Amino acid sequence: MKHLRKIGEYGIIGSIGIGALLVISGCGDNKNSTTQTTNQTIKNGAFVVIEEQMDGSYKILEEYPSETTRVFLKAKDGTERMLTQEEIDAMLKEEEKKINNGTSELTNPSGSGLSLGGAILASAAGAIIGSWIGNKLFNNQNYQAQQRASYKSPQAYERSKNSFNTAKNTTATRGATPSNARSGFFGGGNNDGNKRAIGG
Repeated sequence: MKHLRKIGEYGIIGSIGIGALLVISGCGDNKNSTTQTTNQTIKNGAFVVIEEQMDGSYKILEEYPSETTRVFLKAKDGTERMLTQEEIDAMLKEEEKKINNGTSELTNPSGSGLSLGGAILASAAGAIIGSWIGNKLFNNQNYQAQQRASYKSPQAYERSKNSFNTAKNTTATRGATPSNARSGFFGGGNNDGNKRAIGG
């Protein structure tokens, strides 16, 4: 429930989003399942909020460790919805084509801003869902430079980084193995660590 309170404080999602987040976060009163749920949450997922900008590009607004990986979209017309897995997969495949032919803003920035698929790939969710793209991103210097800029603000980037680092440390204190302690996008401080985080 801690992350839900944070998102509510920032006012980034409406009542529909709050309801969806409650389901996704798996907040409950079953104390016996707390440790198991926490470890699974830290190891497996990310909840990402992406906002469409007025120019039609997309920025990462917030993201937190979660039991399952979901992407919540705030469109510039004010509508909000959870993206389906089918939509996400299609966007990531399209972005992969752009990466391969050198037209993705992630690897060949022109200043026009990220597509929705690009924003997803730049997030912790992309590191999990788009793991098959892997080294095409993490070995690319342009991507490394673009990744921080994909967040709505430096503060959003730092909150995300701190959130996943805290989750990693929590897992470690619960006796998880080092591989399990690497969480989401911010699992390591170097390329090797990042590749392990996205490679499963």
